[in-house]
Amino acid sequence: MKGRIDAVIIDKGIYIFEFKFDGDKGQALNQIKDKKYFEKYRGAGKEIYLFGVEFADRNVGEWVVEKI
Repeated sequence: MKGRIDAVIIDKGIYIFEFKFDGDKGQALNQIKDKKYFEKYRGAGKEIYLFGVEFADRNVGEWVVEKI
């Protein structure tokens, strides 16, 4: 099964987001890494940040970021 990136912001850096509504921030971050969502941006010459975000009651709960 192939996944999709939930959101990408390209600015001074590249920010890749995965949101989990019934999961946790660690699962979200692992999904980005496991499915290598960042690979197509590696040659862009910008720093890449991965964000795993969990939602709680329609609000952003906790999140984690990792720079690659």
